[in-house]
Amino acid sequence: MILYKIFRADEWTALRRDGTSAGAPVDVADGYVHLSTPEQAPETAAKHFAQADGLFLLGIEGDRLGDALKWEPSRGGALFPHLYRELRLSDVAWAQPLPLKDGAHQFPAGAE
Repeated sequence: MILYKIFRADEWTALRRDGTSAGAPVDVADGYVHLSTPEQAPETAAKHFAQADGLFLLGIEGDRLGDALKWEPSRGGALFPHLYRELRLSDVAWAQPLPLKDGAHQFPAGAE
């Protein structure tokens, strides 16, 4: 199962450089790395990254996360994937730019 993580360019650069990341500032503050399903990611981008350019969408191998992955209620009671350890570069199946066009982030096919 592929899960998504949205990173700013500097966060993606740091993960590639260091091999691990505690995530974005909100992740560090909350004590876990916020992930999204492909269906949840567009709303996450709109809510937390509105008008932000220079983002990267990371595809995370959910099956590799083991017991550190917890599904917990969030917006409207929907279950969201939360990673209770650092994100490892080896967890990332792929990464690609998440372009902003006409005020909306352009997700790959199947991510909406």
